[in-house]
Amino acid sequence: MSTRKAPTGTSRPTTYREALREGLREALLQDERVFLMGEDVGRYGGCFGVSLGLLEEFGPDRIRDTPLSESGFVGAGIGAALGGMRPVVEIMTVNFSLLALDQILNNAATLLHMSGGQLSVPVVIRMTTGAGRQLGAQHSHSLEGWYAHIPGIRVLAPATVDDARHMLAAALADPDPVLIFEHGSLYNAEGSLDETVKAVDLDTAAVRRSGSDVSVITYGGSLPKALAAAETLSGEGISAEVVDLRVLRPLDDATVMASIGRTHRAVIVDEAWRSGSLAAEISSRITEQAFYELDAPVQRVCSAEVPIPYARQLEEAALPQPATIVDAVRRTVS
Repeated sequence: MSTRKAPTGTSRPTTYREALREGLREALLQDERVFLMGEDVGRYGGCFGVSLGLLEEFGPDRIRDTPLSESGFVGAGIGAALGGMRPVVEIMTVNFSLLALDQILNNAATLLHMSGGQLSVPVVIRMTTGAGRQLGAQHSHSLEGWYAHIPGIRVLAPATVDDARHMLAAALADPDPVLIFEHGSLYNAEGSLDETVKAVDLDTAAVRRSGSDVSVITYGGSLPKALAAAETLSGEGISAEVVDLRVLRPLDDATVMASIGRTHRAVIVDEAWRSGSLAAEISSRITEQAFYELDAPVQRVCSAEVPIPYARQLEEAALPQPATIVDAVRRTVS
């Protein structure tokens, strides 16, 4: 996703990583209760460089390196949130978040309910997700759909520099736990940050490209692939509307169904495995809410149901690609 453009007066070029760092820095400046904790977030600057320089600016009390103990430091973050702080907890990758799943599910997502509304947990947990970087199976899976299954938490997937820049502030204002999934392939992506945007919502999906023949519904690291596929399809006379879900829980059904109402066909692109996926959930909701709008069966483009391979050609073959999205659209409009 290289969309870097010259400054226009209302926008400026930046990267997804830099936009995330700006959001973190702003949060730290505006609220002394905010602190960042996680593995290598301090001296190393974050395993993907998102927090580079923040230790030097804000000091070790607010940029805290933690031991390699996901359950321990996520639990500490939940405790700090219960105590009135606004912690931002970074987990290196979604694969390692499984070591903290008990803390996230049985504590963060549950305490408000179990305390009769007395104990909110305003913790923000960020983590990298996704494949495409030859990091092997244990660093490359897309498990955000598992978390989107859990009531009591909000699940975000910023895919643009504007969302990367502004979603954190909205997440910190939420009284309940918020999980932010940052696709690893996006950190170096360039884009134009709209300086007229001062805040974003955490409720709605966004139409990133208008179209009339088919709705391509996706999120996170698959958004640039969907947009590339839409561009290819336009050369064939097929007009694809691209919907960026942005928020994976709660899902914005209204925007999805409105798009289906315009195009009458749907292709869902989800880097997770097909079985039990977000793609399956969205397909089911379309069937429940917009069945009579459909002119063709819903298509899904997901990853092959294997551990993500290390070898580049095998990894590429296992993941959704613009060409496989184009093929799925051709099938649904034929």
